[in-house]
Amino acid sequence: MSVRKATIADVAQLAGVSTATAGRVLGGYGYSSEDKKTRVLRAAETLGYQPNHLARSLITGRTRAIGVVTAGIQRQLYAAIVRGIADTAEREGFGVLIANSDETPDEELRAIRNLTARQVDGLIVAPCGDSSDAHLRGLDGQLPIVLLDREVAGLDVDSVAIDNVGAARDCVARLIAAGHEAIGLAIDLPRTEARSAADFVTRPRSRGLAKDSMLHPGWQRFHGYLLAHEDAGLQVDLSLLAQVADRRAEAAETAALDLLQAPRRPTALVAGSARMTRGIMSALLKTGHRIPDDLSFVGFDDLDWMSFMSPGYDAVAQPRRRMGEAAAKMLIDRISGLAEAPRHLRLAPRQATRGSVRAIAAGS
Repeated sequence: MSVRKATIADVAQLAGVSTATAGRVLGGYGYSSEDKKTRVLRAAETLGYQPNHLARSLITGRTRAIGVVTAGIQRQLYAAIVRGIADTAEREGFGVLIANSDETPDEELRAIRNLTARQVDGLIVAPCGDSSDAHLRGLDGQLPIVLLDREVAGLDVDSVAIDNVGAARDCVARLIAAGHEAIGLAIDLPRTEARSAADFVTRPRSRGLAKDSMLHPGWQRFHGYLLAHEDAGLQVDLSLLAQVADRRAEAAETAALDLLQAPRRPTALVAGSARMTRGIMSALLKTGHRIPDDLSFVGFDDLDWMSFMSPGYDAVAQPRRRMGEAAAKMLIDRISGLAEAPRHLRLAPRQATRGSVRAIAAGS
């Protein structure tokens, strides 16, 4: 025998108010006195009333749902970020719809279209590109958007990321302070206007990198690598740079193998992403190099297994959950009517030190 669900009329009768008043309280719109709000909410709890979100959205024009587009929910970075988004959204009474782009612009466009078709109140997006996302720029002014981890040229909206330049600069400076001068860098760098990392190596700090280049985390981390060398008065050796634009897993391993076979043997390696870390680890297994006896190592990001190794692996640990919490809070602020200028939050990562960096004599 089925049990009839409680309706707004049932709640109104028990609370001793009109159906319209009960609807306003339970729907979160319009004005009702505190006394009536309390009576309605108590009645709803007593009856086990479950709101009809579809009906409420027809009245308020809002679904109390936000859409999230990640580059890959299976990645540790995004899994933790999404947890932060979901926890914050739930506390504020919002549901979360999640989609993946798999770093493919067509998939990103499809995901955004699917989410907007479901009438989400706003979007949090980790964009694939930096200057080709016309579909995102087309949403500006129509739907609140928060960009996560990356930015898009020509789209000035709220964004949350880490201070990639400063984090990489500190990371490489620590290696230099430990006596390392031959520091290899394996990093995801999408080519910007057909330029490569080598095009920027000789540029002084005062000129920096091209503005559009600096929208991608890889370019920002590369900039920090350059600045740390400049700070220490060291020249950057192009043979120690592995720029990887190919997203295939084997491309990261190939780049790491190239670094290990460079004319100038690196004494330390920096992985500019989790994918580069996996590539380096695979290459080290094939070549028999040991960390830190043969090579020192630091990676972006901090992966779960790094703390369980002996010795552990040093990493730049992003505050992933905090990034998600901040992005959700920013978006809900906009949905609630915040109209101030776009905010760009840059969180400071943590340098996790576990024993994979060995001090050596300078110049060795």
